[in-house]
Formats: sequence, C-alpha cells, structure tokens
Amino acid sequence: MGGRTHTPAPTGHERTGASGAARSPPEAPIDTPLAIGLLLVLIAGNGMFVAAEFSLVTVERSDVAARAEAGDRGARRVLHGLRTLSFQLSGAQLGITLTSLIAGYLAEAAFRLPRFAALVLASALQMVLGELVPKNAAIARPLGVARVAGPFQIGFSRLCRPLIVFLNGSANALVRRLGIEPQEELGSARSPDELAQLVRHSARAGALPVGTARILNRALRFAGKQAAEAMTPRTELVTLPATASVTELLDTARACGHSRIPVRGQDLDEIVGVAVVRDALRVPAAERPHTPLTRIARAPVLVPTSLDLQRAVERLREGRTQLAVVVDEYGGTAGILTAEDLAEELVGDLADEHDPADEPDAPPQRPPSTHVLRLSGLLRADEVEEAAGWRMPVGDYNTLAGLVLAELGRLPQVGDHVVVAGRRLTVVRMDRHRIDEVELRTEIDE
Repeated sequence: MGGRTHTPAPTGHERTGASGAARSPPEAPIDTPLAIGLLLVLIAGNGMFVAAEFSLVTVERSDVAARAEAGDRGARRVLHGLRTLSFQLSGAQLGITLTSLIAGYLAEAAFRLPRFAALVLASALQMVLGELVPKNAAIARPLGVARVAGPFQIGFSRLCRPLIVFLNGSANALVRRLGIEPQEELGSARSPDELAQLVRHSARAGALPVGTARILNRALRFAGKQAAEAMTPRTELVTLPATASVTELLDTARACGHSRIPVRGQDLDEIVGVAVVRDALRVPAAERPHTPLTRIARAPVLVPTSLDLQRAVERLREGRTQLAVVVDEYGGTAGILTAEDLAEELVGDLADEHDPADEPDAPPQRPPSTHVLRLSGLLRADEVEEAAGWRMPVGDYNTLAGLVLAELGRLPQVGDHVVVAGRRLTVVRMDRHRIDEVELRTEIDE
C-alpha cells in the first residue's frame, strides 16, 4: 500500500487495440489524399507501359515506315521504338514491375483499409485501368496508341538504360543457353504460305472480295510452280511437220484457233521451230502453197520442265516470244508453255472465241450445294482444290487423271471408279488412252 501505485487494467477497447494491430490499418506514413493521388499516377504509368508494349508489338511496321518516310515525326519515334523493340519491351516490363510494387505499398495507406482488402481493391483498379483498358486500346488502335505511349516508353528506357541493358543481357544469355538467338526486332516479313493464310482469312471474314483473294492466292503460288505444272502437255499439242506449207499452216491455225504452231522434224521430240501466223500472212498468196514452214519458222525457245514460272516469264521476255517448248529430263518434248498458260496461272482460265463452249479443262465454278462435279482429268491438285474444295493426296502424279491411274494401277475404262480420301472418282470420258473427264462425288452415297 505504502509506495505502490495502482495501474488500472486495460479496457476491452485498449486490449483490442493492443492485440489487433495486425487487423487494423497502421498509421499512414503519408496523407491519404496524397497516397490516393500517387496511386492513380502509378496506375496511369502502368497503363502507359502496357499500352506501349502492346502497340509496338501489334502496329503494322510497313505503315509506320511509310508515314515516317513522308515526314511524320510521331511515326519516326514509333519506328525508332520498333528498331529497338527488345530493349523497349524490357523497359516496359521493368516499368510495369516497379509501378506494381510501389502501388501495392501505397494501397493500404491510400484506402485506410485492412491490408488484404486494400491490396484486392488496388489490384482490381490496376488490372482494369492499368492493364486491360490500355491493352485493348493498343490492339484496337496500335498506331494511335503508339504515338502517345511510345515517347513516354522511350524516355523511360533511356533513363533506366544501364539497368535495362543489364537485365536484358542476362535474359539473352539464358536464351542463348537454350540454343535460341535473341532478336532485337520483331520479324515483319511473311512467307508466301503465311500470306496465303492471311488472304484466305481475310476472304472468309469478308474483308477481301473472293475474286481478289483467288487472284492473290494464285500470285503467291506462282513463283513456286514449275513449267511442268503450267504447260500444255504433249498429248494436247497441235503441230505440223517441217515439210508442211504455209497454206497448211493457215488452214490448221484457222481450224484450231492458234496463232503459233510448233514445227516438228522427224517426230514430236524434235521441234525445229515455231511457225507464227503473222509471218505466214506476209508471204504472197500465190507462193504460200509452195513455201515450206522451215522458211518462216522461228527458232524455238527451250525450257526444262523444272524451270520455275518466274524464270519462265523472263525466258519468254528475253526470247521476245509467247511460246516456249518444254523439254523433259530425257530431252524429249514434254509440252509447250505459252504466255496464255502463264496468265491463266494468275487469273484462271481465259476463254476466247476459239474455245469450245463445253471446254473441260477450265475449272468449274462450284455452287455451294454441289455434291457431284465433272472435272477435266488434266486439272492439277491446286485447280481441283479450287474447283471442288477437295485436296488431292500427295503422290507421284500431277493431275486428277494421274491420281486415278495411280489408284487403279491399270489403264481405265469408262465407268471405272476409285475411292480416295472420302471421295469417289469415276471415269466418265476417255480420249483414247487418256482420262479426259472425271466425276467427283464430294459425298459418297451410303
């Protein structure tokens, strides 16, 4: 009693304060309004980094380069970012990490809530305002967003260059250990197959007319094709012997509609020249019956079956002619390649007044509901796919007729059929030993 003092027991409220410190927000190191303001600034900064990252990845580089070349200063800054893409993306990742960490630290003080609740609320704001909104905007308007966010991103990367170089170098070293060579720029070039996929996707989406898409696809396949794929085969050739006269040439040209006719020697494998109707018309009418074709025939341009079509065009241009003789590996005549053949590889069949109305070589236009089609046996795999929407299996053949022969294993007769990859192929017309026309059923009747 003497000198002792009585210390009152802590009240319930005081006990709660002492033991519940982990559940109550601590004293804020900064004022709440200031913390909220800083948090919003950090979220906006995070959004700028995200916008810069996605816009630089999705923007069309060719468009940016064209605008920059035209003097657009904003496009020039974006192009600089594209040329240092790996460095800029590393800078964006660093910025996103820093802003996220600091925002998490400020969240509790800003909202005056328990730590977990503050972090959940701050994370939700950061996810929506700092991640999703800028990402979606950058994907929808990549160039416009890159103009705004690009300079901010480039400035930050320059400011933090030593740290970014260190981090990026460390990451590149690990990537090289995996056997992959890091790239500073995103490859913008596309292969013909990738471009063809883009064309088909654009056509299906309605962004590209079907006719335009078909021509673009043909153009993309053009350089990859060989002369053997586009030529008129030897079985379809119209030729004249070297002993024929100019009159016979004019009669033959009038009958078949060709303006250039190969002139053969002893047989079809010996093409000695190409007779041109225009040259024949220069011969006086009285002399035509007695003038042999060898006198007016031009020297033939010879190309191998393996020559690609792009080089074949150059050979025709160099020879100042519209017809080349295609020679196989044994030195025999495989067929002829004309300027019209090359044009048809790009735009499809070109019918003229000399073509019969029921010409079977032209790929038919396929109605949407068609289940049975009649196709020329001379159609190649790509033409069959275009006409019937069916891809021929790969094999040691080039045409639809070749596929039927390979499956039958013998010379066919009219009515013979084979089933290949869920399609029934029936021979409906023969031209001596050649399959002239094939019926293709896209759905086999049960």
